[in-house]
Amino acid sequence: MRSLQEAMTPRFKTDATGSLVPDVRAAAAIAFNPQTGEVLWQENAQDKRPIASITKVMTAVVFLEDNPDLAKEITIERSDVYAASTTYLKANDRLTLSNVLHLTLIASDNAAARALARVSHGGTASFVERMNEKAIELGLENTTFADPSGLNAANMSSAYDLSRLISFATSDERIAPVMRTQNFTVHTSRRAINIHSTNRLLTADGVEVMGGKTGFISKAGFCLATLLRLPQSNQTVAVVVLGAKSNTGRFWETRHLFNWISTKAADILRKEQLQSQE
Repeated sequence: MRSLQEAMTPRFKTDATGSLVPDVRAAAAIAFNPQTGEVLWQENAQDKRPIASITKVMTAVVFLEDNPDLAKEITIERSDVYAASTTYLKANDRLTLSNVLHLTLIASDNAAARALARVSHGGTASFVERMNEKAIELGLENTTFADPSGLNAANMSSAYDLSRLISFATSDERIAPVMRTQNFTVHTSRRAINIHSTNRLLTADGVEVMGGKTGFISKAGFCLATLLRLPQSNQTVAVVVLGAKSNTGRFWETRHLFNWISTKAADILRKEQLQSQE
């Protein structure tokens, strides 16, 4: 119990300017102001690392660029579920694309992400190419994709790039409400499936999640990309934690950074106002 309490105690350190700043244990992290493009705090934020299922954010972005009919039904294939690790789906399940999208972003379902790529124009190989093209378009210089689910450790990015990606994706009203959904019932041709978000911050007090996605594979560690609203205003801040040591740790360190940024909110808002007046 003592070690757990110590792990959950906010840690600070002194930076090069003598200011007291958060001391996190994750491999990389960032707090980013998407309104101004300012990095509010960072630790190894440009390091290129495996990002696991945060990949699914780009999968959703690219899939929706085709403006698909989300009411259309598709059939899940064996290739979608093969070695999928995490999935609620079975081969020959039929369900709407809307349900597949919800499975992808809420439950982090790997077979669902594969299915979105497969049914897009050009198939999976073309889809992954488009994911990389979109990364270039968004200026994500340290980001490359190898598959739509994030199971492949070659899906790489940086905390800085992901702070921009989660901010961009959350601006899409077809994506943001799904990422904010805590519980959802998926209906297939065979059964109803109750799914629950992998993002524990959705149930946390004192923090408003605008969008977010978890990720984990052994080579990536525990990862989380979120866009959070500051309590003092409509201002948002993107917080990304990569390579945390535990599932609980990624949420706690995100919350630690958010709480620290919240205390600095007045300064952040003042800077934004000054920039808007220039």
